Amino acid sequence: MTHLELGQEYIPPNEAEAIATVLQINERILNKTEKPVVKRGEHSKGHGCIRGRLVVDAGVADNPKLQVGLFKDPGEAFSVCIRYSNFSVKDDARGDLRGMAIKVFDVPGEKVLEAEKDEHTQDFLLVDYPVFVVRNAKDYIDLFLEIERTKSRSPVGFFITGFNPFRWRWHELLIGLAYRLKTVPSLFEAQYWSMTPYRLGAEAVKLTLIPAPENRRGSFWRRLGPRSKDYLREGMRDHLGDRGAAFDLWVQFQTDADKMPIEDPTIRWTSPFHKVATLTIPPQTFESPEQVEFCENLSFTPWHSLVAHQPLGGINRTRKIVYEQISRIRNQLNGAEHQELSLAEFDSIYPLNSDQP
Repeated sequence: MTHLELGQEYIPPNEAEAIATVLQINERILNKTEKPVVKRGEHSKGHGCIRGRLVVDAGVADNPKLQVGLFKDPGEAFSVCIRYSNFSVKDDARGDLRGMAIKVFDVPGEKVLEAEKDEHTQDFLLVDYPVFVVRNAKDYIDLFLEIERTKSRSPVGFFITGFNPFRWRWHELLIGLAYRLKTVPSLFEAQYWSMTPYRLGAEAVKLTLIPAPENRRGSFWRRLGPRSKDYLREGMRDHLGDRGAAFDLWVQFQTDADKMPIEDPTIRWTSPFHKVATLTIPPQTFESPEQVEFCENLSFTPWHSLVAHQPLGGINRTRKIVYEQISRIRNQLNGAEHQELSLAEFDSIYPLNSDQP
C-alpha cells in the first residue's frame, strides 16, 4: 500500500480536462443577460461588509512552524474587510451554509497569482461547516451538470444517482443534508472553517475561526423566537450598534497524510489546533447605500494569497481556473476592469472609529 506524504498534492490523471469541463458548464449557466452580470453564483445574499482588525498572536513566537507569511511577526496588526453571506438561500430562517470572507490589507510579499503578484491583500474564505461536499474536479462536473439540468442549488440527482442505493453518494449526501439543516442564531456566534487545505510554509493546514464567548447575545427565549428572512443582517446591526465582537483564528496541521488527505476535502481533519491570531470587530454601521453597493462589488478568492499560504488540493485548483475565467467574463460584459481593493479605498467607505487603533 502506498502511503501519502505530508504537505504534498497528488493531481489525478485527466484533472485538467475535468476542470475545463467545469469551466464550460459555469460559463453556460452564467446569466449574461442581466446587467450588470451577476457577480456571485454562490454566497449571493450578502448580509453586509464590516471592518475589523487582525492581530498576530504572541504565542506564535513559541512555535517556529507558525511564524510564516502573515503570522511571522507576533503582535503585528492588520486592517481587514469581512463579508458575511448565505451560500444560496434568500430567507435567513432556512437552513444553509453561512460564509465569512476576510480580506486582509497591507500584506507584504509576493502573491500566488501572476497577474496580482504585487497586490497587498490576503483573502481567507471560511464557512460554518468543517468539510466540503465535493471530493474532486471530476465530481464537480456531475454537481454542476445537475445544477444546470435542474436550475437549482439543491441538486438531489448529484447524491442519488439512479435506482441502485449502492451507487449513491451517501457520504456527500449526509454532508449536503447537514448544510440544509444548519441555522445559526447570530453570525457572530458561529464557528467557521476553511474546509479546504492551504500551505503554511512547508506544512499543510486548515483554518478555523472560533467566536469569543462574549459574542453571545440575547436571552434563551428570544433566541428561539420567530425569525425574519433578514434576521442575520438585523442581528449584525443590533449587535454592532453598541458593542463589538471577536474571533480567534486557529490552524490545524496535517499530521497524517492518509487519514487527513489534501485531495479530499470531504474528510474532516482530527489534529490539534494552534492559535495564530485574534480578529476584533468594533461597533460600527455598515448599511449606507454607498457601503451596500461597495460590498456587493467586492471580489474574494482563496487565490488572493501569499505564496506561503497557497491553496492546496483539487477543489482549490478548480476554483483558481474557474474564478479567474468567470471574473474575466463578468468584467468584460460589465465594462469593468478588476483591480484589487486598497486599504485607502476601504477606509474611504468604512471609516475608522475615532477610538479604534
